Amino acid sequence: MLTIQALREQLTGGAYDARLSYLYCRPSGEVADLRQRILHATEGFQAAFSRGDETEVAVYSAPGRTELGGNHTDHQGGKVLTGSVDLDALAVCARNGSALVNIWSEGYGLITVDTNQLEKVTSEENTTQSLVRGVLARVSQLGYAVSGFDAYVTSNVPGGSGLSSSACFEVLMGVAANAMFCGGALSMAQVAQIGQYAENVYFGKPSGLLDQMGCAMGGVVTIDFADADNPVYHAVDFDFAKEGYALCIVDTGADHADMTADYAAMPAEMRAVAACFGKEILSQVDEGAFYAAIPDLRKQCGDRAVLRAIHYFSDCHRVEQQVAALEAGQFDRFLALVSESGRSSFMYLQNIATFRDSASQPVAVALAMAEHLLAGKGAFRVHGGGFAGTIQAFVPVEQVPGFRAGMDALLGEGACRVTAIRPVGGCTLIGEAELQ
Repeated sequence: MLTIQALREQLTGGAYDARLSYLYCRPSGEVADLRQRILHATEGFQAAFSRGDETEVAVYSAPGRTELGGNHTDHQGGKVLTGSVDLDALAVCARNGSALVNIWSEGYGLITVDTNQLEKVTSEENTTQSLVRGVLARVSQLGYAVSGFDAYVTSNVPGGSGLSSSACFEVLMGVAANAMFCGGALSMAQVAQIGQYAENVYFGKPSGLLDQMGCAMGGVVTIDFADADNPVYHAVDFDFAKEGYALCIVDTGADHADMTADYAAMPAEMRAVAACFGKEILSQVDEGAFYAAIPDLRKQCGDRAVLRAIHYFSDCHRVEQQVAALEAGQFDRFLALVSESGRSSFMYLQNIATFRDSASQPVAVALAMAEHLLAGKGAFRVHGGGFAGTIQAFVPVEQVPGFRAGMDALLGEGACRVTAIRPVGGCTLIGEAELQ
């Protein structure tokens, strides 16, 4: 670990420029804003905790993640393709010699967790404090002694964007705990599972492992959720940066607040189809038997449930094909499959607009504008849950300025975020066990 003074001197002297360039997918020499962001976080740390320049600190990072394939397949035990992005949460951390963990999150303020009291606190459900307590509790359960530290957290992963800001924070806390208390012994898959535990048990949200794995592992990862307790995953070795495309996430600005019933209907209808075969989820259903039974399934479950099941089976196959295309270096084929997934989501999954308010279709309008602006190039699709929220587009680099301007004109300044697939997931950026 470095003193704040030494960190400041080394950072401004360019000692970490190559590391920052690699981690954030930047050309060499274009990292001044990244240096300043870390300096800002150290200043925030000192102001929040009244710590001097001699304080030894480490800087940890965890990225957001994007869904590259498999739209609404994970909850049915299906297959997904996910990747970390170059937006992240940073934490400047230092031990404080007490039992208290103090987390100051920029824009939100201070929370404190006593490491002597790591049992679940029911009244904390749905709070950031519950996530911190849950991460520390799970690390302690794994046999590691946890103790107090101070952390100043800043994040540019926007909430509600489909980039998994909550999982990003969970992984950030797991990375810090792994470095400080476990000597780096935990794998990033274990860090992801710790985050899922905190979210499921302490926060009270029964999420799968997709978001945490995407944030923790780095690069591109494919996951098979057929065994929910032991998902099978592997990294996909592919360098997106060399392909001449930018990954754009476009926020439609729509509100998710009244969409709960729409989101809940998708897994419910898929499960209703599975139940017709005496199964719980669609991954347990033979695909051939499903297609043969469609005439009866329409009567029992309705047409939309059948269409959503068709999407499930086809999108799982597409994930396999996307992985094969990337591993074979066939990026054009990968892009075609991204667009196929988008069409399937629109036609069969039907998570683009709600029938309850047919006049409001922000995702559909954003997709239509993306198609117009891309003019036959790249790829685009709904991103994440659908109905509101975001779309995803792979845009040729030379078209990015026009694409971003067109999307911002439609949806508001800053609606289009240009990101990249980050090669490293959760990591120690500066300090012990640094990123190599």
